[in-house]
This record gives sequence, C-alpha cells and structure tokens, in this order.
Amino acid sequence: MVYLEDFEGKNVTAHYSSFSVAAECDGYKLTVSGFTDGGAGDALARHNGMKFSTFDKDQDAASGENCAKKYTGAFWYQMCHNANPNGVYRWGPEGTSSAQGVIWYQWKGHGYSLKTAIMMIRPVQ
Repeated sequence: MVYLEDFEGKNVTAHYSSFSVAAECDGYKLTVSGFTDGGAGDALARHNGMKFSTFDKDQDAASGENCAKKYTGAFWYQMCHNANPNGVYRWGPEGTSSAQGVIWYQWKGHGYSLKTAIMMIRPVQ
C-alpha cells in the first residue's frame, strides 16, 4: 500500500496486490500489479518493469538524460516519472522546480510536492 498526504490534511492510498523488487544483478527491477484505488490513482503502472535509477546509476528508459539527476530523486524511473517519492521535500505547490518534489502525478500532478509518501510492503502470507 502507498499512503499519501498533502499539506491540507487530505490523505489517500493506492493498493497493489503484488509488489516485488528483483536482485541487484537485475538492477532491482520493479514488478507491480493488482492495483486498487484508494483515491490516489495508479502512479506505479508506468514504472512497472523498470530498474532502480540513482544519480550515479542511470537505469531509466529516457535516452540522453538521467531522470534521477533531473528530478533530484531515486526511483524506478521510466521516461521519467509519475511517482517520485524520493524527490526533494518541498511544501505543497511548486513554483519554480516542477516535478522535483515528492510527486504522485495521478493525485496532485507534477506541480505539487506531498507532505507524506509512505510505501508499506508486507511478505506474502
């Protein structure tokens, strides 16, 4: 489950029935499915199948740019993101640095940095 909160005190969730991360030798590839909406929308679908990218290990699908550097985060970027929970912590609406904050595009768009983004994962029962 992903729990999100904005600076106005509203919170929403996104639930996934399956979430796994591959080994280091596979680039920590993300596999996610079984989305159920709790008001947040599905921002992870775009990132499904991607390897984890950082500023010093560009594994995204964007040719000619490093999404982790451009959006000051680290995540399973595609070209580049609908979710950036490891982005720069800002306070709500972004005036000058769109999409560099804590972003969940399907809920607040690229121009709003969230107060809280928590990804909760539990083992298969």
